[in-house]
Formats: sequence, C-alpha cells, structure tokens
Amino acid sequence: MSGKQARRRRQTAAAPPPVARKGERRRASPKVLGIAAVAVLVVAGVAVGIALAVGGGSSSASGTVPTRGSLTNALPDADAVQREFAGVPQHGLVLGSPKAPLTMIEYVDLQCPGCRAFETEVLPSIVPEFVRTGKLKIEARPIWIIGPDSLPGRNAAIAAGRQNRAFNFMQVVYSNQGTENTGWLNRAFIEKAAASVPGMDVRALLDDQNSSAVNKVGEGFDAAKVTTTPTLLLGRTGSTLQPVSSAATFDQAKLAAAIRSLG
Repeated sequence: MSGKQARRRRQTAAAPPPVARKGERRRASPKVLGIAAVAVLVVAGVAVGIALAVGGGSSSASGTVPTRGSLTNALPDADAVQREFAGVPQHGLVLGSPKAPLTMIEYVDLQCPGCRAFETEVLPSIVPEFVRTGKLKIEARPIWIIGPDSLPGRNAAIAAGRQNRAFNFMQVVYSNQGTENTGWLNRAFIEKAAASVPGMDVRALLDDQNSSAVNKVGEGFDAAKVTTTPTLLLGRTGSTLQPVSSAATFDQAKLAAAIRSLG
C-alpha cells in the first residue's frame, strides 16, 4: 500500500471533524473575525496568548525535547511525507524552484479539515507533475481563522519555514489532524510533529514560533483578510493571481487542468 493510500485509509477510518465536510472550505468564526478587527489588542497580548495556547511553560511532553527530527518514533505517515517532499527545494514558505513560471499561493489553517483534504489528497499528485519539474512553485501562507487553537499552528508552520521544512511540518500535522478547537494543536503536539520531520531543529522551532519576527510574518498574512480556507490563487509568476474554484481545489484532475492551461 502506498503512503498516499495509507493516509486516505487512515483518514477515512477516523471520525471527521463535525464542523466541515471533505471538499468544503472552512469559514472564519465570528469570534476570530472580531479578534482581527481589534488586532492591536492581539499584538499586545500575543506573547501571553501563545504561551497559553501551546500548553504553557517550556516543559516537553516527553520530558526531553529531541535535538533533531527523525523518523524514529515519528507520528503516523511521517515517512510518506518525507518521500513526498524529498529532493524538492524549499525556501522559507515556498515549495519548488524560485524561477518556476507559475505560482500558486495557498492560504491555509492547520486546523481546517478542508485544508487537510487538499493537502493530503490533492497536493501529492500536483507536486510530482508540476513542482518537481520546475513548472510551478507553491507559496504557503498559514493563517488562523478557525479559532485561537490555530494561532500556535500558524506560528509553528512559519517557524518551520525558517528551516526550509514548512511543507513537511504542515503535512505531518494534517496527516494527524484532530478536531477543531479541542486543544490538540498544543505545544506537545507541535513538538512531536517537529520531531517527526528529519533534520528539523526542534528546539529552534519551539523558540522561533514565539518570536516577534515569526508573529510579524503571520500578521502580514492575516492582513489579506482571507475568510475561508483553503483559498488558492494561481497564475503566471509576477502576474495577478486568480482565485481557484472549490471544484478545482478539491479535484486533482481539475486543478491539474487549470495549471496546464497556463502553459
């Protein structure tokens, strides 16, 4: 059984989150939109908010933070994720060659079930045909719209990008995603996900996700005021990118056709 098939089988067996169906974009909660409207208060309290959201303090769930990530005792599907992205260049939050003629931007929330469906069922077919061949680069813009539990996930993804491993980290998270706003996306889980990415400096990620530099990047993505995830924008590099429909977002064949139509 392939890694992709194994992920699908495990996701089918698991009870889906009750707030969104597969193939359905997730809209921001009114509470989060209200928080965005008073962003200055978020900025003022972000240090405290992040500390609480990721479980508080600096203690590790295992007692000892691994120095480097590996596939030893890794989360399920970490090996398949490693194979998916092995050899594909990553620069910060960009997957693929910086010179690729086509660009796709993805606004995602790590708690979003629709994002999980896209990332684990559609993207694994897009990467080999378009990204590995240098035709397309993908820019990840992690945001938090579902609820406060999304904030540490957003920052951890950006921190992973500082080590050029953002897509590996996010894919491991999606493959092991829990139910929205139940506290699963906490410090212990983030640590375990980071430790499941070979070569990841786990301590650096845990430290960076709380930094002002990482939060500033995240606030820049939030400023786009995207209210549904996943939101994809596609087009020729350097041009104005156009939104991708839901039908194409969740259908590999339709998304591939849209990419091919750009030349």
